[in-house]
Amino acid sequence: MTSINTSVPSPVHVAIIMDGNGRWAKGRGWARLKGHEAGAESVRSALESARTHGIKYLTLYAFSIENWKRPKDEVSGLMKLLLRFMKRYEKDLHEKKIRLRIMGRKSDLPEDVRATLTKIEDGTAHYAEHTLIVALSYGGRTEIATAARTLAEKVKTGELKAEAIDEDALSRAMYLPDVPDPDLIIRTSGEERLSNFLLWQCAYSEFYFTPVLWPDFREKEFTEAIEAYKRRVRRYGGV
Repeated sequence: MTSINTSVPSPVHVAIIMDGNGRWAKGRGWARLKGHEAGAESVRSALESARTHGIKYLTLYAFSIENWKRPKDEVSGLMKLLLRFMKRYEKDLHEKKIRLRIMGRKSDLPEDVRATLTKIEDGTAHYAEHTLIVALSYGGRTEIATAARTLAEKVKTGELKAEAIDEDALSRAMYLPDVPDPDLIIRTSGEERLSNFLLWQCAYSEFYFTPVLWPDFREKEFTEAIEAYKRRVRRYGGV
């Protein structure tokens, strides 16, 4: 019988791979974009649930580098939906004192999306209690490669010695080095893979997979994931 460590507190950092929007819409005979619109409401729910459980960092995998390969009309619709959602939700971020941070290649995003996100990031930068991190045009391998290139440049210029490159040095070269690694990674829709998400940071993360499609993932499902996490025994390679 597996032992249960009832002293495990709520996670500090939860990351979510939001999957299943397209299948949710297809099951209803609707266009995929309708699924993304429904999924936006689950984002609001996840933010509120994270605050309820005292979670400081919530990271949402919203758009991967690979997602640019999707049909142009879907990508364009997603960017417009993101822009509309952020403009509408900006007031709530301020009212609830939630900091917004973007993780990924922001330079890939349309100019109007990038400008809006930068404005909100700057305007919420002083909030410290809760942070929403949105991974956009993000890829774990790209992040690691970018960090390695940054360190290589420092070695080339003499700013850093090659023998000084260790795990800590690489971690400091990542997109958001001040954010702790995720305690819990949730993936919806029944898929059980990382899909190039936080590959470096997930070394000792706990994983929770649920068959629930993202548009149906609300407070009840979020709480179930947190309770499952609290029943885990985290050893970090120890005994």
